[in-house]
Formats: sequence, structure tokens, C-alpha cells
Amino acid sequence: MSAKIFIDGEHGTTGLQIRARMAERRDVELLSIPETERRNAAMREDLLNSADIAILCLPDDASKEAVAMTAANPKVRIIDTSTAFRVHPDWAYGFAEMDPAQADKIRAARYVANPGCYPTGAIGLIRPLRMAGLLPASHPLTVNAVSGYTGGGKQLIAQMEDEGHADHIASPHFLYGLPLTHKHVPEMREHGLLDRSPLFSPSVGRFPRA
Repeated sequence: MSAKIFIDGEHGTTGLQIRARMAERRDVELLSIPETERRNAAMREDLLNSADIAILCLPDDASKEAVAMTAANPKVRIIDTSTAFRVHPDWAYGFAEMDPAQADKIRAARYVANPGCYPTGAIGLIRPLRMAGLLPASHPLTVNAVSGYTGGGKQLIAQMEDEGHADHIASPHFLYGLPLTHKHVPEMREHGLLDRSPLFSPSVGRFPRA
């Protein structure tokens, strides 16, 4: 029997990529909402509760809304790609390799928070050092990272590729998140087993995300 999968936010950049990767599978049934109905709350709620697994490709507030829509239905398992639940104690952090027991936690969880791109690299380096006792929890750390622009979604893709765009970006590389309050910092601290937040300096380069 095929598992029913609903991608909430399937018409966005992340949702389209997940749908394309799952399209050839024969062991799942993909539930879909027409793009013209994507703001139809009743249809969305019905599809969420008809799924065995709902993959949320949404902004944080919309993800929280989707989780609330399924709260009374324990048959629905959730994979959330936003930052809304990545440090929530009731959610499994979806980085199976970060700890020997993590894969089993993910397998058993109803709620799984997909890790961020930058934190995956940072935690993969920091956590083993912490667990081995080679890095003090309070040690000051900096994380410098660069991402391809296609990871920024439709808006950033348009700014980088369309020279006629009102906010066109011509630079081959630029820093952002300069106030040092990037939304990925809490999960770096939490899952990196740190007592203090690292100084995180993200940037974007003029190349597609791998």
C-alpha cells in the first residue's frame, strides 16, 4: 500500500524540487492542491489530514498553522522545512548523522524538523568536537558560509538573473545578515551543543546551489 504524501507549499522553490524528486517513485501517492487553490484553507486542511506524511515547504507562520490543522490527527506525520520547530523539544531534528541515536529518533518521531543548509555544515563540524571534549561549550566561534543564489527562492533568483528587476543584484558575491541575528543561529547553538551563539556571517555567490 502506497504512503500518501502531501507537499504543503508544492508550488514554491523547495516544494517543486521535492515533488520532482518524488515524481518517479511508485511506492508513494502524491496528493496535490491546484496552484489556483493554494490559499483555499479548507482544501488545504483536508489534504493535510488525508496524508500519511505532510511535508511543509512554507514560511514559519504558515508551518505553525499547518501543524495546528493536524494536531488532532495522530495518523499524520510532519516533516517541516521551515525554521519554526528546529529547536523545539517535541520535534526530532532531521540530521541523522549528527548523533548515533539520531536516526532512530527521526524514525520514531511524528514531528521532524528538516535542518537548515548552513547549520548542517556547521553542526557537522562543531558537534563531534563537542562530544569528544575537544571544544569547550563556551568557546567563541565564528561561522563563515557562502551559498549559491538559487537557494534563496524565487525572489532572489529574479534579483540575480533579471537585469530589469527593480532590485537587481549585479554583484558576484555579497554578505547579508549583518546584524548577526540570522534565523539559523539558534539551531547551530542548540544542536552544536554550545553555551553561546556563534558569530554567523552568511553570504551569497553568483552560482547555482549545488
